[in-house]
Parts: sequence; structure tokens; C-alpha cells
Amino acid sequence: MGVTKTILRSGNGVDRPTKGDEVIIDYRGCLYDPSRSTYHNMGKQFDSSQDRGEFKTPIGIGKVIRVQQPFAMSKSLTLAFYCTGWDEGVMNMTVGEKCILTIS
Repeated sequence: MGVTKTILRSGNGVDRPTKGDEVIIDYRGCLYDPSRSTYHNMGKQFDSSQDRGEFKTPIGIGKVIRVQQPFAMSKSLTLAFYCTGWDEGVMNMTVGEKCILTIS
């Protein structure tokens, strides 16, 4: 996985969250669409905090995007992974920053 950040508005340049800090974020999650050349290849929106109000969560501990593997390693062990790109991208933002995170 990798993450690319495109800054739309700079933050204060100083205050960055660290692992376990609670952050408040407005976000819009869209699928990547290489056929769309406008607005950073944003495709269909799959989630947004804009209709629900502010989104508050601890960062850096894998609570936001969790992917359950479709297979079990054994009868008693099922693997679960989380998207590190979200945590990595948010922990590299500063207070007040607006950006686009492209996670692959």
C-alpha cells in the first residue's frame, strides 16, 4: 500500500497527530477512476462525513478502515487487516490542512 497527498489548503505546519490521538475530520471517500481526468481522478463516492457531521476517531490504531479477509488461516484464526494509508495520510497532516489522499 502507498499513499500520495495533494495539499489543497495548508494547515498550521506544526501540529500533527500522533498514534492514538483523537482527531476530528471532515472527509469524502471516493473510488479512484483513471478514466476521469478532472479533480484528481475521483470516481464514485462511497462515504462522507458531510451529511453526518464531524467524524471523531483515534488515529494510527486501525479503527477507521478494516478489511476482513475472505479466508481463514485455520478453523480458529481469521485474519483482519486495516488500511494503513488512511492513518499514514492523516498523521502527516497538520491542523487546518485540506488535502486529497490517494491510497493504493
